[in-house]
Amino acid sequence: MADKTIQVKLVRGLSGRKKDQIATVNALGLRKIGDVSTQPDNDATKGKIAKVAHLVEVVEG
Repeated sequence: MADKTIQVKLVRGLSGRKKDQIATVNALGLRKIGDVSTQPDNDATKGKIAKVAHLVEVVEG
């Protein structure tokens, strides 16, 4: 059985955001607007996405 993954895209900038939100976005592998990262579909990743849901767009893949 193949592991499920989620693609996460940064759609809003990090300027003026709280340090913990910036750190969470960086932990997802995103640096600039338009960056896309593939992450494992697990509870830890879903928690990170929930914290910065207003900054990212999720595409399940």
